[in-house]
Amino acid sequence: MRNTTASGSRRYAGPAILERGFRPFFLAAGLWAALTVVLWLAMIAGVFTLPSALGPVDWHAHEMLFGYGASATAGFLLTAIPNWTGRLPVRGWRLALLVGVWAAGRLAVATSASIGLEVAAAIDVAFLLVFWATILREILAGRNWRNLIVAGLVGFLVVSNILIHLEYLGVAESAALGFRLAIADMLLLITLIGGRIVPSFTRNWLAKGGETVLPSPFGRLDRLALATSLAAGLLWAFLPEGVLTGVVVLFAALSNGLRLARWRGHKTVAEPLVWILHLGYGWIAAGFTLLAVSLLTSALPQTAAIHAFTIGAVGTMTLAVMTRATLGHTGRTLTAGPWTTAIYVLVTASGLLRVVSPILADVETAVVALAGLCWIAAFGVFVAFYGPLLAGGSTRPG
Repeated sequence: MRNTTASGSRRYAGPAILERGFRPFFLAAGLWAALTVVLWLAMIAGVFTLPSALGPVDWHAHEMLFGYGASATAGFLLTAIPNWTGRLPVRGWRLALLVGVWAAGRLAVATSASIGLEVAAAIDVAFLLVFWATILREILAGRNWRNLIVAGLVGFLVVSNILIHLEYLGVAESAALGFRLAIADMLLLITLIGGRIVPSFTRNWLAKGGETVLPSPFGRLDRLALATSLAAGLLWAFLPEGVLTGVVVLFAALSNGLRLARWRGHKTVAEPLVWILHLGYGWIAAGFTLLAVSLLTSALPQTAAIHAFTIGAVGTMTLAVMTRATLGHTGRTLTAGPWTTAIYVLVTASGLLRVVSPILADVETAVVALAGLCWIAAFGVFVAFYGPLLAGGSTRPG
């Protein structure tokens, strides 16, 4: 008789932090998100220098995507896939090995000027390769064909990271393409997975409160939003300028905005744990709108859209998922207390400040610093409040 995920969890007797992927990877993501921005602010202020071959801006961008973003993604997928497949979770020494490879990548990129570019690239790329192989094996073994696309998107993250390293190795001028592909890939993961969980969690919460008008089921508009997001992301990655890209990006903004409007987010203001999911997805529509404006006019630089995507969509949605998943999987009540709400307010403030900073030329440096401090505070509170839950055991029976 095949072991179920639940029965396997009851028999696990190792350290609590290695019980499920969300525990070490969410904790690592929170710590690294805060520390990376602390180091970056110190570097742009000229008070600190890393022995990295990547300049401060590229190092910051790389670590937000392939350090923080990859860790948050790993924590979510390694926890969700057992539910999708019915297989036992990756845990114990196998999970510890994955976390160790991720940490080695962070150290390797930070010291790449000292240890050598080839060595640093190999160590850094190793994590995403091993992670991709792990989830692909689980999905195939569980015959969970529906989610093969998720493994495919993680595979594109591997390619994006390689493209960045190739430029620093002097092989090709491909770093900018790699960064844009990574951002587009993260957005597709959010439109795909967020498109499942946002209406689902909203439906559950509204139904519990007696609402009869619930989020619309998956339909043609959802498919259109996914298709236009894919087209817009690929066009922007390979053709980052031009009217054609701008028009397709505008369609992606409209379709995602209409998709979000069908999920009845305005009815969730009483529960931050639910409305933050809508806000996180809303940043995708906002980012595509800002990108379309920058492509079709000269009113905005693309950096405004990029930070709407990264701090706004990726930062907000990952924090929304990390807080909710941690509460749920450690047996806590699914409601946001004041500290969790503070996390959401701080990350939102960081996104807004960073998006408007390019148009506030006279005070841009101060606004960027304030945005960074809000980001650090958001993840500092996350680590302080959720760290003990992630490191400790579950309160659920059995």
